[in-house]
Amino acid sequence: MSRNTKTEVAVEIERVQTGVRLEKRLLKVLKGLAELKDISLGDLLEGIVLHSFEGKPPFSKETLAEIEQLKKIYGLTLKAAHSHNLKERQK
Repeated sequence: MSRNTKTEVAVEIERVQTGVRLEKRLLKVLKGLAELKDISLGDLLEGIVLHSFEGKPPFSKETLAEIEQLKKIYGLTLKAAHSHNLKERQK
């Protein structure tokens, strides 16, 4: 995901506030990645989703390596295969 270059035309959008709940370690990795890339968490998520909707990989090999480091730091062991079998811990 890259910022607009001078040759790209900015697209005007309307953003809304949302109350999305995410797995704690996953959120930490996403926030860490957004910080590394100097973008907001919202911009990161929008980029991931828009790439995914088009069947395009959202990350370069270098960024994937950074994500692996962040996953180790924050103890994130979840995989895509887990996505339909997550159960929230009872408090």
